[in-house]
Amino acid sequence: MTKAISEKKESSKIKRPNRVLIKEIAEVCGVSTATVSRVINNNGRFSDETRKKVLEAVERLGYKTNIVAKSLRTKKTKSIGIVVPDITNEFFAKIILTIQDFFFTKGYSVLVCNTNEDPGKEELHLKDLEAKWVDGLIYFFCMEDKGQIDAVRKKIPVVFVDRNPNRKVAVVVESDNYTGGFIATEELIKAGSRRIVILKHVLTNSTIVGRYNGYRDALKKYGIEFDPQLALDMYITPDAAKNAISNLIEKGVSFDGIFACTDGLAAGALLALKKYNIKVPEEVKLVGFDNVSISEYNSPSITTINQDKKQLGKIAAQLLFDMINGSPIQEKDIIVPVELVRRETT
Repeated sequence: MTKAISEKKESSKIKRPNRVLIKEIAEVCGVSTATVSRVINNNGRFSDETRKKVLEAVERLGYKTNIVAKSLRTKKTKSIGIVVPDITNEFFAKIILTIQDFFFTKGYSVLVCNTNEDPGKEELHLKDLEAKWVDGLIYFFCMEDKGQIDAVRKKIPVVFVDRNPNRKVAVVVESDNYTGGFIATEELIKAGSRRIVILKHVLTNSTIVGRYNGYRDALKKYGIEFDPQLALDMYITPDAAKNAISNLIEKGVSFDGIFACTDGLAAGALLALKKYNIKVPEEVKLVGFDNVSISEYNSPSITTINQDKKQLGKIAAQLLFDMINGSPIQEKDIIVPVELVRRETT
């Protein structure tokens, strides 16, 4: 026998890492491959003794499920996708962490895709997640193309979070943005403000529309005339808010209250007020929205509207899990309550 042939035979005896087969587990445990499969997948009938024996063998021999093969067989990948506008935004990040924790306990992997509020990137991420056969999707959308949204929903279960696509059959989890906008403005009015600026996103998604409508209705309730020059549209960055408030001050436009549709905008507005030595809350009062860290740790601390981020994540995750597993969804538009957190700026 040549040396080459001898080495080939020896190498064939060496067990490849992570390639233990179900058949080997079955032989070690003295049960059928079907029984091993039922134990591994926790599906079907088997005794506690058999379960313990199989799981100990799985651990000892280092068995790993062949995810690709299983996906082809079951049409399930045990993975979900999350499409988010801005992963650096604490509001979104906290919701995503809650969703990840939920699906981790269910044995799912989570693919997070950041769009940067760019519809082009959003479209590419959606196509990529479809190609990866994710079992479901958590979607913080920004696209205006509702046709594409409907196309995605026909292929995989989708739960929309925070932003409502206004599709009758869509499953949506969102905060009560209208009430949040109303009580934020009411807080300013009750604190003495009458000329109230609103800082809002230039994009007209459902969250901003809800907060803006709440603002308008609060003014109306208290008999305060709406002034269009106090409604400022911008991209949601502290610098944008700082510049917008600075411009108002330099133009000599009078105001004594600011409702910022995010805490980041509120922080930027506060910087502008400090720059021009305007006292808060004595001369101008300020309310933000979201209740993220920046609102609490600013000086003065910022009054804000709390969104229950953990609850939004938990409900969205449970709904998607139920949809993936074919459970009927009783309520398709879930509104999570908000509350005022009063701090130093009012």
